[in-house]
Amino acid sequence: MILPIYIYGQPVLRKEAQDIPLDYPGLQELIQNMLETMDASDGIGLAAPQIGLDIRLLVIDLNALSDTYPVYAGFRRAFINAHIVEVDESSEKETLEEGCLSLPGIHERVTRHTRIRVQYVDEAFQTHDEWVEGYLARVLQHEIDHLDGRLFIDHLSPFRRQILRNKLKALLQGRFQCRYRTKK
Repeated sequence: MILPIYIYGQPVLRKEAQDIPLDYPGLQELIQNMLETMDASDGIGLAAPQIGLDIRLLVIDLNALSDTYPVYAGFRRAFINAHIVEVDESSEKETLEEGCLSLPGIHERVTRHTRIRVQYVDEAFQTHDEWVEGYLARVLQHEIDHLDGRLFIDHLSPFRRQILRNKLKALLQGRFQCRYRTKK
């Protein structure tokens, strides 16, 4: 089932999400609904707060990037109770353009670490504690930010946020267009 995407201004997007028990009711169905919603919205990642749930669940599909990054061919995964536990401070930082389904029409350059350590549980309920790098590290940081009540615009300078002020105000007022279902 395709769910509506919560748009900037919805309080759940600023709330810190809570870990969930692995027997969370309907978890597998929720993961499938999130994947369908992400696909229908042409996203590569989706966090539960973006569909109105303050739980630590996110899905990522990097297969669309496999032409540029062959290592991501077939990469489609759920991350349950995901946390960033360490950042490799000695690794490079990289600045790339990001967008967000909850901020339609807004794309900005964001600087992020290229290597992070994450802990999570996968769909098969296996626990992981691993270092990830490259584009996956960027996407995980973006999605885990959602779980921590942050948006990518929070990483921008005050000057850049000021420039976006009118676009953000338009989102708050429901004045935007996108081709996927939303909740304003």
